[in-house]
Amino acid sequence: MPALHDLAANSYGGDEAGLICGYLFDADAPEPVRAIDSAQAAAWLDTGASASLGSAFLWLHFNLSHAQAERWLLRHAQLSDTFYETLHEGLPSTRIERADDSLIAVINDVHFEFSFEPSDISTLWISVGPRLVVTARAKPLRSVDALRTAVKAGDAPRSSTELLEHLLRAQADVLVKIVRGVTSRIDRIEDELLAGRLDHKRARLGVLRRLLVRLQRLLAPEPAALFRLLQGPPGWMAEPDVQELRGSTEEFSVVLRDMQALQERIKLLQEEIAANVNEDNNRSLFVLTVVTVLALPINILAGLFGMNVGGIPLAEHKHGFWIVVAIVASFTAVAAWTAFRKKR
Repeated sequence: MPALHDLAANSYGGDEAGLICGYLFDADAPEPVRAIDSAQAAAWLDTGASASLGSAFLWLHFNLSHAQAERWLLRHAQLSDTFYETLHEGLPSTRIERADDSLIAVINDVHFEFSFEPSDISTLWISVGPRLVVTARAKPLRSVDALRTAVKAGDAPRSSTELLEHLLRAQADVLVKIVRGVTSRIDRIEDELLAGRLDHKRARLGVLRRLLVRLQRLLAPEPAALFRLLQGPPGWMAEPDVQELRGSTEEFSVVLRDMQALQERIKLLQEEIAANVNEDNNRSLFVLTVVTVLALPINILAGLFGMNVGGIPLAEHKHGFWIVVAIVASFTAVAAWTAFRKKR
């Protein structure tokens, strides 16, 4: 049997069946968690899954971008038809529902290479039964990778339901880190705003707000859906596992409330930035108006004295130029006094 970390590392990109990683959990065995490949998983599903194996169960994580992944599942996994319908219906909203004697979950998670962009969110499909847990994704996701890392480090859930609960808690931890990262970015933007260094902050805040709105829109149904499921769980789900799942819903509720608070904070900052921009625009418009008003007398007199007709006043006067300058200066002073008086 290959070493746990070697097999998991070599199959990270998916083997010939699109299996990224597979683990056999058996609390009664000398080795409680064991990495297996797609061939060993198929053999276990064909023979061992139907036998009485105590608490043993299998977790298989597939890459749906692999052409053979869904074919392998159809051939060996014997999953509910609802799972395959969920794969193809294209609805990303988070939900957990009961299908026959198994659980079907659609969970939204962030990409492994997450850069705080709203597009860095994808879907993870899950099927949970008493003997088999199947997770499938099209792009690398953080929560399921955190769970895979924990299993490689020796974390061995006692049941398939506990594995689902560990995955939900891993997702909650990822969301907490996202909220902390967004909070840190908002703090820096707020400090720069208070210091007067306003430089494209509205666009950055808009990206963060869209990210939080999308995360909340995709994740908000999860606690409610899980709560409805826990009112009538499958018969194979133990009561301690039900309580653990109920606890994971509370963690999601806290994260969602934090996201809502961050959205309100971003909204207030955007309003403050918009007010500052309006003030700057008003000051610029006032300066432009004052310049226009101050230039108005000289433009009018220049237009009048520049007409090529006879009878131009002061044309023959030896101090005519200075008289005109005095008249222009007087009108300009009156215009400036009027403009600044209205400003005050």
